[in-house]
Amino acid sequence: MNTQDEMHITKVVVDARRAAGMTQMQLSKKTGVSQCDISRIETGLANPSVKTLKRLAEGLDMTLKIELLYTG
Repeated sequence: MNTQDEMHITKVVVDARRAAGMTQMQLSKKTGVSQCDISRIETGLANPSVKTLKRLAEGLDMTLKIELLYTG
Protein backbone atom coordinates (compact mmCIF):
# COMPACT_ATOMS: atom_id res chain seq x y z
CA MET A 1 0.00 0.00 0.00
CA ASN A 2 1.44 3.37 -0.90
CA THR A 3 1.24 6.57 1.12
CA GLN A 4 -1.62 7.94 -0.99
CA ASP A 5 -3.72 4.81 -0.32
CA GLU A 6 -2.97 5.00 3.40
CA MET A 7 -3.96 8.67 3.53
CA HIS A 8 -7.21 7.86 1.70
CA ILE A 9 -8.09 5.12 4.20
CA THR A 10 -7.30 7.47 7.08
CA LYS A 11 -9.50 10.22 5.64
CA VAL A 12 -12.40 7.88 4.94
CA VAL A 13 -12.36 6.47 8.49
CA VAL A 14 -12.13 9.91 10.11
CA ASP A 15 -14.79 11.47 7.86
CA ALA A 16 -17.20 8.54 8.26
CA ARG A 17 -16.80 8.47 12.05
CA ARG A 18 -17.39 12.21 12.31
CA ALA A 19 -20.37 12.07 9.92
CA ALA A 20 -21.86 9.37 12.14
CA GLY A 21 -21.39 11.69 15.11
CA MET A 22 -19.26 9.11 16.91
CA THR A 23 -16.23 9.50 19.09
CA GLN A 24 -13.33 7.11 18.76
CA MET A 25 -14.45 5.49 22.01
CA GLN A 26 -18.00 4.97 20.74
CA LEU A 27 -16.66 3.39 17.53
CA SER A 28 -14.36 1.24 19.63
CA LYS A 29 -17.23 -0.07 21.73
CA LYS A 30 -19.32 -0.76 18.62
CA THR A 31 -16.56 -2.59 16.72
CA GLY A 32 -14.32 -4.14 19.35
CA VAL A 33 -11.33 -2.31 17.84
CA SER A 34 -9.45 -0.56 20.62
CA GLN A 35 -9.68 3.23 20.82
CA CYS A 36 -5.89 3.32 20.74
CA ASP A 37 -5.86 1.38 17.46
CA ILE A 38 -8.54 3.64 15.97
CA SER A 39 -6.47 6.67 16.92
CA ARG A 40 -3.35 5.16 15.35
CA ILE A 41 -5.26 4.35 12.15
CA GLU A 42 -6.73 7.85 11.98
CA THR A 43 -3.33 9.48 12.44
CA GLY A 44 -1.65 7.19 9.91
CA LEU A 45 0.53 5.48 12.48
CA ALA A 46 -1.00 2.03 11.97
CA ASN A 47 -1.48 -0.18 8.95
CA PRO A 48 -4.79 -1.93 9.73
CA SER A 49 -5.51 -5.48 8.64
CA VAL A 50 -8.36 -6.26 6.29
CA LYS A 51 -10.19 -7.79 9.26
CA THR A 52 -9.88 -4.53 11.22
CA LEU A 53 -10.98 -2.44 8.23
CA LYS A 54 -14.01 -4.71 7.81
CA ARG A 55 -14.97 -4.28 11.48
CA LEU A 56 -14.62 -0.50 11.22
CA ALA A 57 -16.63 -0.40 7.99
CA GLU A 58 -19.44 -2.44 9.54
CA GLY A 59 -19.41 -0.23 12.64
CA LEU A 60 -19.78 2.81 10.40
CA ASP A 61 -22.55 1.21 8.28
CA MET A 62 -20.21 1.00 5.31
CA THR A 63 -19.06 -1.78 3.01
CA LEU A 64 -15.40 -2.59 2.59
CA LYS A 65 -14.44 -2.99 -1.07
CA ILE A 66 -10.95 -4.03 -2.10
CA GLU A 67 -9.82 -4.00 -5.71
CA LEU A 68 -6.70 -5.49 -7.21
CA LEU A 69 -5.98 -3.98 -10.60
CA TYR A 70 -3.37 -5.25 -13.02
CA THR A 71 -1.37 -2.26 -14.19
CA GLY A 72 1.25 -4.11 -16.19
